[in-house]
Amino acid sequence: MITKRIIPCLDVKDGRVVKGVNFLGLNDVSDPVALAQYYSDHGADELVFYDITASHEGRKLFTDILTRVAEQIFIPLTVGGGINTVEDFDRVLKCGADKVSVNSGAIRNPRLISEAARLYGDQCVVLSVDAKRVDGQFRVFAKGGREDTGMDAIQWIKQGVADGAGEIVLNSIDTDGVKQGFDLEMLDAVCQVVNVPVIASGGAGGVQDFVTLFQTLPKVDAGLAASIFHFGEVEIPTLKNTLAENGILVRR
Repeated sequence: MITKRIIPCLDVKDGRVVKGVNFLGLNDVSDPVALAQYYSDHGADELVFYDITASHEGRKLFTDILTRVAEQIFIPLTVGGGINTVEDFDRVLKCGADKVSVNSGAIRNPRLISEAARLYGDQCVVLSVDAKRVDGQFRVFAKGGREDTGMDAIQWIKQGVADGAGEIVLNSIDTDGVKQGFDLEMLDAVCQVVNVPVIASGGAGGVQDFVTLFQTLPKVDAGLAASIFHFGEVEIPTLKNTLAENGILVRR
């Protein structure tokens, strides 16, 4: 069994970490630099940093905050938000990111995935997909979940991997912030069509949700969450101990 990763997510808006429900109602949480350092020191396997309004506002990602975050942590860092060109990849990587997450930028220009993979390698390109059920279909949403693209999420992910995406982050808008468990149905549909690492995002409400995730869907490589970690509802060392007790391989 592959070691499962636990990944906190920093959704950053106006220089602060925020969190909402179903991508709406954002509330201030913390300073991203201090929070990133805390997670690096307390058992997180990786960290995801999203500048969540960059695409919607049509601007470039906040590189000053990103650089400060990268300087403080000693775990892999994935960065997304406002990534529209290979030049954006280059800029973010030079700030200290290990991987770059593309979402709306790849929807506008699908060639971005293959171009970035060619320049920086598949392992550097993460396709992040915000998906929601619409008329019985898993539909891709853009601009931070604000815009229904009409695209089928499973086909989009399959194509993204074929083009060179080395990892998938599946963000279920339906379960985001609701704390009723990960979207197992949507995740299973993705795992059936790709052979790259899949990260589950959206819905974690407690330790048991991670146990259920990895036991139900062994192909899922990592669990990503925000609010339960930010507000101290789940401590990562405790989560990893429980996973290990349930026969799930984790790094401790």
